[in-house]
Amino acid sequence: MKYLCNPVNINYRYQFNMDPRQHGKMQICREAADPSMILFHGRYYIFASMTLGVWVSDDLSTWENHRLPGELPLYDYAPDVRVMGDWVYFCASRREENCDRYRTKDILNGPYEKIQGSFPFWDPNLFIDDDGRVYFYWGCSNITPVWGVELDPNTMQPKGDKRVLVEGHPFEIGYERVGEDNSQFPATEAEIDAAYAAFHRRQGISEDQVPEQLKPLIRGMFSRKPYIEGAWMDKQNGKYYLQYACPGTQYNTYSDGVYVSSGPLGPFTLADNNPYSYKPGGFLPGAGHGSTMRDRKGNWWHAATMRISMNHDFERRVGIWPAGFDADGELFCNQRYGDWPMAAEGDPWRSPAWMLLSAGKKATASSFVDGHEPGRATEENVRSWWRAASENRSEWLQIDLGQVFDVHAIQINFADDHIDIPCPGRIVGGSQARYIEERDLTTQWKLMGSIDGKNWFVIEDKSDAKNDLSHDFILREEGFRARFLRLTDMAVPYGQRPCVSGLRVFGLGQGEKPAVPSFTARRDSDLDMTVSIEAQENTLGYNILFGNSPEKLYHSYMTFRAGNQRVGALIKGRNYFVRVDAFNENGITEGACVQL
Repeated sequence: MKYLCNPVNINYRYQFNMDPRQHGKMQICREAADPSMILFHGRYYIFASMTLGVWVSDDLSTWENHRLPGELPLYDYAPDVRVMGDWVYFCASRREENCDRYRTKDILNGPYEKIQGSFPFWDPNLFIDDDGRVYFYWGCSNITPVWGVELDPNTMQPKGDKRVLVEGHPFEIGYERVGEDNSQFPATEAEIDAAYAAFHRRQGISEDQVPEQLKPLIRGMFSRKPYIEGAWMDKQNGKYYLQYACPGTQYNTYSDGVYVSSGPLGPFTLADNNPYSYKPGGFLPGAGHGSTMRDRKGNWWHAATMRISMNHDFERRVGIWPAGFDADGELFCNQRYGDWPMAAEGDPWRSPAWMLLSAGKKATASSFVDGHEPGRATEENVRSWWRAASENRSEWLQIDLGQVFDVHAIQINFADDHIDIPCPGRIVGGSQARYIEERDLTTQWKLMGSIDGKNWFVIEDKSDAKNDLSHDFILREEGFRARFLRLTDMAVPYGQRPCVSGLRVFGLGQGEKPAVPSFTARRDSDLDMTVSIEAQENTLGYNILFGNSPEKLYHSYMTFRAGNQRVGALIKGRNYFVRVDAFNENGITEGACVQL
């Protein structure tokens, strides 16, 4: 059986960003986002922003990176890729300039034929209908909507005027509100003016010194209006499913919603199941701006953007989850345990193969920096990490699972902590000026295991690795017995001191599952609910499930603490049902379902 564990286990390239909002200060982080995932001639391809290449797989589990030709707009955001007959059509977005298209019959080897563009766009998506007609969707702003237009399939020029298809409604649609856990409504003009003036004071510049093209962008930062972006269209049983992302990539609630219509240009109605892609909790949150694809066996998958946003708002990764359409035609995506190992085939609502063993477990290390203690690596939070005091390869990180378990999988997540080095190449681009690291870097380490903490065996030795996998996934489907795991012999890019945000271990315990969780749920407003979970022994965490019927609890929010959890993703005027499941190292216990 093939397994995967989000984020996708591939090399994420470093970006050297000259963000104008940071007054010329260089920001360095890894980034990949906005994935377009397609099936072409029996193989799977993911095109993601700022990767300089394409990821290729035969099984959705193991991916390889291949460089793309330099004549493609690899420094433009949100690459869109679609199959039309024997051709693959590619484009990316640049807001102020006309965007060209390219097509090829061979993704990896080319050649790519250029199709001259006639208008600028952002976050593009091409859709080819069953009758051969071609449609195009685009938009990425907290001011403007998602538009759609029909294109001439030969020239790719618009036929007719563009139509407004999706606009933001944050006062009626809870998941469109910005902020952590959808916590904020849009600001008033007075609040925006005050924030805009304070921004100038902090930067030590006057408004006259701000380039005209940046003024709307900066004001938009303080508007608290959601970004409506990242369109993707699918058709199923005669219905058109126009997907869109909101409210912003830097929030844990970055998600994909969906509208439905009987025609490719509408009118569209907000689907009953929304947001259909939503992962605000767990180790690595976020599930917005993505694509939905059917695999070789007819199963659906959704790829989307996951959030770190520590070194830069655009510090992001890519995740993949099982998706599908239910008997009523509702588009869904299963993200209940969305950053745990999952089988690459089977029922889309399959339970996780193994349970999380490492969360909250004792960690020790050869050294650490204050604020980055060893225990940070077992907090189940990608935004905190252990940091060694030196870059010496003798540094090590160790966790004690507390007892001997059957271990089946480990995910090693390396973090970046304020890299400060000269840019190794030429900064290119306009308002998104940057340099993308072109060199193939390496991440090296050795992982040891032990039952008693004295006698050690090698689990995996990548101390001489030639690749750069910052979220590496080690699978042992047959399992092995261990209590202690030690990560050592580490060397990471740019000679950094190694940082680990998650040394995550998965397997099976032999003890009792949690008791049935006790909870209450109340609706605090049209858009918000609070779920109050009673603490209980022998429980690691909880999954709050909700939806529009007891049989359609398609949304989930994972938390590792009891007490009150606010969920702000509700839609005004709609009814909800809620269930809380409890989990520990031994399994999952479902709770009762209640109506709000």
